[in-house]
Amino acid sequence: MHISINTRTQELQHFLPDKTYRYSISSAKNGLGQQAGSEKTPLGRHVIRAKIGAELPSHAVLVGRRFSGEIYDAPLAEKYPNRDWILSRILWLSGLESGKNRLGAVDSMRRYIYIHGTPDSEPMGVPLSHGCIRMTNSDVIELFDRVEVGCTVDITGC
Repeated sequence: MHISINTRTQELQHFLPDKTYRYSISSAKNGLGQQAGSEKTPLGRHVIRAKIGAELPSHAVLVGRRFSGEIYDAPLAEKYPNRDWILSRILWLSGLESGKNRLGAVDSMRRYIYIHGTPDSEPMGVPLSHGCIRMTNSDVIELFDRVEVGCTVDITGC
């Protein structure tokens, strides 16, 4: 089991022994980079450190990796127009390459880099995130249900 994310094509592929699943994603609007505070998507080999949100309803709002009790809808979006919405599920990534995406000012886990759901109104295939990998809610729930903690994730720019 392995995940490959290509930020150039804005595609996530989930490889299983007998099948490959493909999903359109949205990586960082600011491009690629490792540095904390850059709001860029980090490159390299990662691992799924934690799965958060199992059994939550679709469009559940997660704040600080916890269910806020809110379900995303248009009135909530209007109330908080500048919120970076993290919805439905979180696959929290941890870098595996010291000095590149692990430890110090380049640590993906400490940067809170996730694969997560986003409002359905947000386009996929276009880099618009704040560093994370965004997916539609239905896609992130499907992926979440198939992967395990420890699954490797490669993020590339080519």
